[in-house]
Amino acid sequence: MSKVIEIGICKNKGGVIDSVNSVEAIKQKGLVNDRKFKDNNDKISQLTLIEIENINFYNDNSNSKILPINFRRNIITKGVKLNNLLNKEFFIGNIKVKGHALCHPCKYLENLLTKKNLVKELMFKAGLRCEILTSGKISVGDIIKNND
Repeated sequence: MSKVIEIGICKNKGGVIDSVNSVEAIKQKGLVNDRKFKDNNDKISQLTLIEIENINFYNDNSNSKILPINFRRNIITKGVKLNNLLNKEFFIGNIKVKGHALCHPCKYLENLLTKKNLVKELMFKAGLRCEILTSGKISVGDIIKNND
């Protein structure tokens, strides 16, 4: 079963990501108290997801123990192939979202985590950028289901 296993928000760019049990998702704005939250937000900046399976893959291959929250995505998922949700609408609990773009790993994250080859190792595995289509609460444990 596909589900949310961790949620992270950060008030300021470059700040520490706080792990929370639930968060308010606001249509066209983002997650309340997150650094990217704003009126008329770009659809690819409202919400980011990453698979725990890809985090574990990276940690295993690089012999590291980076905490999932430190990959700087809003939602850590389990049991879902996020790349398959690109350009599709789906639900996180009762919140409807649409996947618009893959999250590509960046040099900023690579430098922040002091891990060489992070960009290369996580290419096409670093998550999904989503638009929030309906407002409401997202909580740890929420089921992720395709709209099909």
